[in-house]
Amino acid sequence: MTSTLLSLAAALTASALAAPAAGATPQNDRPAGASAAGIPTGRIPTGWEKVNGDDLAHLTGASDRQQTPTASGRSASAQADETSKLAVKSVRNGRFTSTEVKYAAPNTGVLRARSVNVTGAWEGFAFEWHEASQTYALKSLANNLYVAVEKNFTGNSKNVLRARSTTAGGWERFELYQNTDLNLYALRSTLNDLFVAMENSYTGSLQYALRARSADVTGSWEQFDLYSIG
Repeated sequence: MTSTLLSLAAALTASALAAPAAGATPQNDRPAGASAAGIPTGRIPTGWEKVNGDDLAHLTGASDRQQTPTASGRSASAQADETSKLAVKSVRNGRFTSTEVKYAAPNTGVLRARSVNVTGAWEGFAFEWHEASQTYALKSLANNLYVAVEKNFTGNSKNVLRARSTTAGGWERFELYQNTDLNLYALRSTLNDLFVAMENSYTGSLQYALRARSADVTGSWEQFDLYSIG
């Protein structure tokens, strides 16, 4: 399995971005009928293959992306550690996922694809492989907490991804998939067996929020690019 993982030469620094104000009810920008195009639980979507810990740990950067995730533009090939520290970029809007540590409750720590560059720990995540369950836990480098799927939330916040857990259990487990032809990745929550999508058409504080709500990988909503943070 091959992939492009770009190393960041800049050290992780603090960010001062504050949370935007709450907005209107979101409108789903998914094409008509796409949300119903489900797949049986546990089935690997067509064109995708599961990435285990050994696979991710041995991926090396070929550095052929046109856009680098660093503000300085520097990049280099690097081998990931067993626990891989990565930046997650949404294909839908071309932005990096950030942990909103300054958001007020109940959305404190929500994940949003809103950063143009990787400017600090806000955009960093440690992918920790769990051999027994064959899953990953994602720990935010911004607050050192694990990402959970908020299955019991209601309304616009239902199934959002939020860095809020001190340990990794069933709410914090994900499967990682790669499409080698596209050289892209997808995440599926094992809590509700749904793929993570980026809510591009949401408005207000949850615009670009990541939410486990898709039965299949139907397009750029569920596709992400991974960059190694060296």
